[in-house]
Amino acid sequence: MAIKNFLTLNRKKSKGGVVIEGKKENEFPADLMTKCPECKKIYLTKELENNFKVCPNCDHHYKLTAWERVDYFLDKGTFESLDDHLQTSNPLKFPSYIEKIEVDMIKTELNEAVLTGVGQLKGERVVVAIMDSHFRMGSMGSVVGEKITRAIEKATELKTPFIIFTASGGARMQEGVLSLMQMAKTSVALKRHSDNGLLFISIMTHPTTGGVSASFASLGDINLAEPKALIGFAGRRVIEQTVREKLPDDFQTAEFLLAHGQLDAIFHRKEMREKVATIVKIHRKGGVSNG
Repeated sequence: MAIKNFLTLNRKKSKGGVVIEGKKENEFPADLMTKCPECKKIYLTKELENNFKVCPNCDHHYKLTAWERVDYFLDKGTFESLDDHLQTSNPLKFPSYIEKIEVDMIKTELNEAVLTGVGQLKGERVVVAIMDSHFRMGSMGSVVGEKITRAIEKATELKTPFIIFTASGGARMQEGVLSLMQMAKTSVALKRHSDNGLLFISIMTHPTTGGVSASFASLGDINLAEPKALIGFAGRRVIEQTVREKLPDDFQTAEFLLAHGQLDAIFHRKEMREKVATIVKIHRKGGVSNG
C-alpha cells in the first residue's frame, strides 16, 4: 500500500502527454498519437498520415502543410517550386514582424504563406499555388500576392490550367493597404489567364476567409471545397451583430455554400486528386495532352 501511494503521489503528466513517475519518463515521441478535435478518438499519427490526415471515425479533415498537399495531390517527383527567392519586407515598420516571419520560415520550410510551382497531375502539366495556414495563418501579404500572380502568369505562358488551394485568415494587417492591393493584382492576372481560354480551378480548404475569399478564391471557373471547410468574408459574430439575426448553425461551411450556389462541388480529400485530374482532362484545350 505504501508503494502504491508513493507512485500515485509522484505520477505527473507532461505537456506532451508523457507519463512521468518520479524522475523517470516512459520514452515515446510526444507526437506519436493524435486526438481528433471533433470526435476525441485517439489514433497513431502515422495512421492519420496514411489516411490523408482524415479522421477514420468522423471524417474530420486536418489542416495540411503545403508540402503535404504536394505529396497527396501531384504526381511523385514532378513538382518544381517557383519564386522561392522572394522575401517579405516590413514597409510599415511593424514591430517584430520580420522576426515572426523568420520563425515561420524555419517551421514550414517556405519563404512565405504560399508554395507555388509547376507539376503534373495524372500526367497533365499544371501550375499550382498552395496556401499554408501554418505560416502566419495563411494571411496574404505582398509576397503572397506576388507569388500567386507570377504563378498565374506562368500558367498563362505555358498554356496550362492553374489550380489553387486556399487556406487563409485574409489580408495581412502588418502590411496594411499593400495587402488589400493583392486582391486586385491577382484578379487581373486571372482575367488574362481566362482571356486565353485556360482553366482555373479554385479549391477552398479550412479556413478560407477575408480578402482571399473575396478575391481569387471565389473566381474559379470551377470552385471546389473540402468537406466542412469554413469559407466566408467577415466573422460570424460580426455578421450577426450587423444583421441582428441568428445565423444558421452551418453558416459559412462548404455545405452551406454548395446548397446556395457558391460552390460547384465538395470532394473528400481522398478523391480530390482523381476528381480534379478528370476535370483537367475534360477541359484540355484542343484535346491534346500538354504534359
